[in-house]
Amino acid sequence: MMTKLKTIGLLGGLIYATALPLYAADAGFQTGLDSADRPTTDKERDAARKPAQVIEFLGIESGMTVIDVIAGCGFYTEVLSAAVGPNGKVVSQNTRFMLNLREGRLSKEMKTRIDRLSNIELLVAEVNEMDAGEDAEKTELPVDLGTINYSLNSYAGQIDVAITALNLHDIYINSGSEGATYFLKNVYKVLKPGGVFGVIDHAGNSDQDNNALHRMDPAIAKQLATEAGFEIDAESDLLNNPNDDRTLHVRDESLERNTDRFLLRLKKPA
Repeated sequence: MMTKLKTIGLLGGLIYATALPLYAADAGFQTGLDSADRPTTDKERDAARKPAQVIEFLGIESGMTVIDVIAGCGFYTEVLSAAVGPNGKVVSQNTRFMLNLREGRLSKEMKTRIDRLSNIELLVAEVNEMDAGEDAEKTELPVDLGTINYSLNSYAGQIDVAITALNLHDIYINSGSEGATYFLKNVYKVLKPGGVFGVIDHAGNSDQDNNALHRMDPAIAKQLATEAGFEIDAESDLLNNPNDDRTLHVRDESLERNTDRFLLRLKKPA
């Protein structure tokens, strides 16, 4: 799958690009997105989240091994499953906290996905540890999710592409620059040389308290990424929303869950 981009500017070697309205996608990938088994709520989000264009921007292809970092209910886990196809593999990582949140709602949603999709492996590990250890293995989950891996380290150097959506700001808010950089370094470790990490998050303005709004200044995200060893390979305006001036809390009802978002393509040097 070839990424079709329109370059709209250069600044310090960083490519700013936007996906063209027409894009090439494997027939199997589009079939997966259109599947009657895919949740209706996921499909309703596609117009704003543009999963096919995001996948193409990140260069994800059939047969790859990819990881959905802090997968939540698994929106991108299922998108990735369709993108890499039966010969690829999706590692869907969540924390113990996430899987027990809201009386196990995320666990139950994830179970419906893994029961349908055969190319998903579950990983339960905290974002700040490469190996969750025996305590995690003893942690009971709300539903039986089958075979679970508890070691992020077991994937070291094996991942073609990683993605995390709407998570980096929370790590930065809760753990500061040090914790966020440590998280990014852990993702860096699992990537192959030349591997890609896609970061999506709620964009914030540089002159405001983004922590209070659950947003993130894209410049800070890029700074943390470079400190973790990544190259900023490209930045896309694909998920920009000009109707969001970035001054409201991301859960403000007027935004209808459609915030202005940045999309970074980070690269581990080959």
